[in-house]
Amino acid sequence: MPSKILFVDDEVNTEELIRQAFRHPVRNGEYLLFFALNGLEALEVIEREPDLDLMITDINMPKMDGLTLIQKAREIRPWMKSIITSAYGDMRNIRTAMNIGAFDFLTKPLQIKDLQITIQKTLDHVNQLKKTAKAIRENNILKMYVNENVLHMMTKPHFQNQLMVNESIQGTVIFIDICGFTAMSEKQPPDEVVQLLNRYFDTIVNEIIRHDGYVDKFIGDAVMAVFRGGAHLTRAIQTGLAVKDRLGNENPLLGNRTPAQVSIGINSGNMISGNIGSESLQRLDFTVIGDVVNTASRYEAEAQPDQIIVGHDIMEQIKDQFACERIGEVTLKNKEKRRILYNVLGEHTSPSETPTQRVAEPHE
Repeated sequence: MPSKILFVDDEVNTEELIRQAFRHPVRNGEYLLFFALNGLEALEVIEREPDLDLMITDINMPKMDGLTLIQKAREIRPWMKSIITSAYGDMRNIRTAMNIGAFDFLTKPLQIKDLQITIQKTLDHVNQLKKTAKAIRENNILKMYVNENVLHMMTKPHFQNQLMVNESIQGTVIFIDICGFTAMSEKQPPDEVVQLLNRYFDTIVNEIIRHDGYVDKFIGDAVMAVFRGGAHLTRAIQTGLAVKDRLGNENPLLGNRTPAQVSIGINSGNMISGNIGSESLQRLDFTVIGDVVNTASRYEAEAQPDQIIVGHDIMEQIKDQFACERIGEVTLKNKEKRRILYNVLGEHTSPSETPTQRVAEPHE
């Protein structure tokens, strides 16, 4: 795209002089020039051309002077840079121009070579600002799609050489599925379904972040999240309890709809973390895999609405902090060994309870 430059000068021969001086970059598509005889005409051009890069203006002009023009132009186009040209090259005018936002100052009569260099220097600055703004926008968009651990990894040296390197970690994985959403989506318009799902997800994600976990992926109407570091199992269970409570009791956006219920599966232990996918296809997914992850997914599949399912080993680890209800013994899909499942009811409120009292009997 050519750089758009606006020249503002009440001398009628200025346009011819400028067009002659910049005929080559204009012909090559590098510059697109605009002209105005005073500040009011310049403001009309600025309003009409939202992507102007640079304005070069005289100071003394009829109807509106150049200093006033720069101030008003900055209100309309904050990113556009300005260069002041004037026969009055005293320090007072220069300081006034700079203080109101001029990028540079040239004295008349203009030296074409000096003008060309100043314009190019200013446009280089403008282009750098554009690149920075574009990078910020893209980075903000990227954060919406890419796992924060991947973004952190991308800043490390030799990132390209480490794409397929994985590590073994200790952590907790949680699967949170919105119950009955498939049936609900069959009765609602698609746009309404998407809006509602995003509201649910926003509530879920806020709780995951609040408890220092990170979203691994969205799977249909379910969320998979991972917790690492100190007390990762406790934080994951607290997240599940908070999500269940918020979706069940704090949904002012739902109107007359029934509050949402979730089925949750949680498991903890050793997992493989890293990039999974095809390097040749250049499609990778930063995630965790392993039996711990698969089992957590199976637990979620066994969970009824508003149940948080864990195995016997997890129950033994958390029973001093959380009340658990024994669900029963089941055979999980693709698992040979039967598992005893428990539903996490909530955190203990009385420190006098014993561990055996805290594991509730199953409901009849």
